[in-house]
Amino acid sequence: MRRATSPDPKHGTLRRQRCANPHPDAVLDPLFLSSDFFDPRDLVQVKYEMLRRVRVDRETISKSAKAFGFSRPSFYQARAAFERGGLAALIPKKRGPHRAHKLDDDVVQHLREKLSQAPHLRAVELKACVLERFGISVHARSIERALARHEKKRKNRRHRPAGNRAAVTSTSLRTRSSANRR
Repeated sequence: MRRATSPDPKHGTLRRQRCANPHPDAVLDPLFLSSDFFDPRDLVQVKYEMLRRVRVDRETISKSAKAFGFSRPSFYQARAAFERGGLAALIPKKRGPHRAHKLDDDVVQHLREKLSQAPHLRAVELKACVLERFGISVHARSIERALARHEKKRKNRRHRPAGNRAAVTSTSLRTRSSANRR
C-alpha cells in the first residue's frame, strides 16, 4: 500500500501568498536544478534571479527568459515591475475586480426600491431596469448576489447591539458565521 505524502508547507504558503510558480517544471536554470536554496516553485525568487542574471551576469534576455521558463515579454513586464516597486512588485496581483464595481450602493438602493414597489420582479427584469436607469449592463446573477449581500449586511446590523457596532472584529465575524453553519 502506498503511503500518502504529507503536503509541503512551503508550497502551501507560496500558494496562499500568490507566489507559487504555475510552471516550476519550465525552470531549466542549473542553479534551480541543483540547489535546495533555489526553489523553482517560488515565483518571486525565479523572477528575481532571471532579472539578476541579465543585469549582473550580462546574460541575454532571450537566454535568461528561456532558462527561467518565461517569454521575453514576461521578462520585460517583470523588469518594469521591479524597477517600479522593487521585490514586492514581483508578487502577482489579484486578478479581476476587487469589489462589486458596477452594483454600487446607488444601484442596489434603486433595485430595493423597485422590489418594494413590485416584489414579483425577477433578476432578469431588474437587469433591464438597471440598464435603463444607469446605462449599466450586468448579469442577472450579479443582481441576485448584490441584493443578497445587502440583505445580509442589513440583518447583521439589526442583530448587533447599537453600542457595540464599532467593535466588530474579523474574529467575531468568523465566530458568527461558523455558528450560522451549524
